[in-house]
Amino acid sequence: MAVREMEYRRLGGAGPQVSAVCLGTMTFGQQNSEAEAHSQLDLAVERGIDFIDTAEMYPVPARAETSGETERIVGNWLARQVREKLVIATKVAGPARSLEWIRGGPLALDRANIRTAVEGSLRRLRTDYIDLYWQHWLDPFTPVEETMRALEDLVRAGKVRYLGFSDTPAWRVAQAQMLSQMRGWAPLVALQIEYSLLERTVEGELMPMAQEFGLGVTPWSPLRSGFLSGKYTRQSTGSESTGRALFVKRNFHEAGFRVVDALLATAQDAGTTPARCAIAWLRGRPGVVSPIIGARTLAQLEDNLAALDVRLSDAQLAALDEASKPVLAFPAEMIRNAATQSFGGLTINGQSFVAHGWAKTQPKS
Repeated sequence: MAVREMEYRRLGGAGPQVSAVCLGTMTFGQQNSEAEAHSQLDLAVERGIDFIDTAEMYPVPARAETSGETERIVGNWLARQVREKLVIATKVAGPARSLEWIRGGPLALDRANIRTAVEGSLRRLRTDYIDLYWQHWLDPFTPVEETMRALEDLVRAGKVRYLGFSDTPAWRVAQAQMLSQMRGWAPLVALQIEYSLLERTVEGELMPMAQEFGLGVTPWSPLRSGFLSGKYTRQSTGSESTGRALFVKRNFHEAGFRVVDALLATAQDAGTTPARCAIAWLRGRPGVVSPIIGARTLAQLEDNLAALDVRLSDAQLAALDEASKPVLAFPAEMIRNAATQSFGGLTINGQSFVAHGWAKTQPKS
């Protein structure tokens, strides 16, 4: 089957144009050798991917002896590419007692740590600028003003072009964005969060917040650590023995297998694989710009890329929506129900009110 020509989308209201899928690299240097990693990168670019995501703490699982290895591998490959044609994203690690070998610890998202982190990433990536710089996770101890001013200084210095937050509560992202707006600093353009058929609680606060502030969402783990790949069913729970085993087994419950049942049925109906089906569902969610796909083999990467060719029908999408319907925290469910009762079937100021709640229409790039 021929692969569809890559689609490109604007990352948020003020970010760069990026490919409709992003290549994740956290296995490079741990589960993948440098040669294997470069083969994946070559294939990704050949298929039209220009968006590469990494982090200073990769590969995963994080270990002192491999810290920074993923960035180094990506950097060796990047040195042979046309730099301006690629969007390279990396992350600065926040506080974590178990990662104190990074930057000599203790970690924080203060001015000194951020400056040291970005210089290290630039050196390992063998580039003089980073396209998108993520705060990897929340620092509850450093004032958000210090973090955002330090990031603003990187943008002014030309070391970083765009900013984003990863794995951070909606209230802190909103606080940082409002602060940037008031001070005239570089805004956040993107949000990286876990989002999949088995992680939809982000639809309560994080997704509406991202849409309201014009943040493009790049979901990680679209296959829920491989649980949605089709390998795991009620009849076959596999024999995962790697570090991923704990993450896979967390889904071994009735709700998890109910989603798998629906995914298998939908994939069969659509004539595709469960993995492609799960990624296609996620790509169509309001606010999602570029899901992050990762693979241990070229064959897995090829299969994930084939999700670009999958177009699910309204009935198929509805079946997956119903099977994976999340229980959202207060007040999301109350607001959703009130909106449905008052405005069901209407579109007001770009918001479509439907039977299962509301969602902003996806702006066209």
